[in-house]
Amino acid sequence: MTKLVLGSVQFGINYGISNQHGKTKFSEVKKILNFAKDSKIKIIDTAVAYGDSEEILGKTGVKSFNFISKLPKIPKNCKDVDYWVQNNVETSLSKLRIKKLYGLLIHHTKDLSSTFGKKLVNSIQKIRSNGLVKKIGISIYEISEIETAFKIYKFDIVQAPLNIIDRRLETSGILSKLKNLKVEVHTRSTFLQGLLLLPREKIPVKFNRWSNIWDRWSLELKEKKLNPIEACLSYPMSLSEVDHIVVGVNNLDQLKKLIKLSKSKISTSDLSFMISNEKKLINPTNWNSL
Repeated sequence: MTKLVLGSVQFGINYGISNQHGKTKFSEVKKILNFAKDSKIKIIDTAVAYGDSEEILGKTGVKSFNFISKLPKIPKNCKDVDYWVQNNVETSLSKLRIKKLYGLLIHHTKDLSSTFGKKLVNSIQKIRSNGLVKKIGISIYEISEIETAFKIYKFDIVQAPLNIIDRRLETSGILSKLKNLKVEVHTRSTFLQGLLLLPREKIPVKFNRWSNIWDRWSLELKEKKLNPIEACLSYPMSLSEVDHIVVGVNNLDQLKKLIKLSKSKISTSDLSFMISNEKKLINPTNWNSL
């Protein structure tokens, strides 16, 4: 079985710095899902925040897949956390036209530190005990969120960014700790929202402060005749502690290429020169301020 998980954010909204096609058309989504099924991809990742992604998926008929969805941020005026969680989960299930989620993730871990924290965890546990969810977890941006969240509850799944530039999950030692705790690890942002796949001349000017990285990356790909997708995939694929890698595509051709390259021999090229801890680069939520 492949490690790949199909991300679906592109099905619901215009997403990704390298996306020139906009939101994926329904007819293309159907082709993507059919090919994903034939390619033994078992899990689809979605979220309430991904526009009408869940609805689009449900319309295509997706009962052969397992689904992971994510709760939105709790409204400040929420008076009944149990009802809010139950309503969100039931709405997602209704849109997806399935009876149970494989995973339900907290999309905003700051909610765990709020006045709703304990109630939120208790409500999600109730949802699981009622059979609507198999595993519960968190989706994080900063590695420090994991430690904070696990002081409150031992989650089943952690979804976190990991790529050849952003290696904090591994270098911090958290990846090994999660594996020792038997936590299922899902990584995302393998291509840094497509930034790592852009030709050197098409990298936006606002990223010029990291020109040394882009210049070396471009040269490395050229000299060693590396495909950027293959080079990027090789890193998370090489880590035995990583259970699943979430990848999003805009069209069928991209998925075909991804699956083909994911089966290639893992590249042994030393790409450590790419590593950066600069949050303005590695966290896309900061890109608007560049």
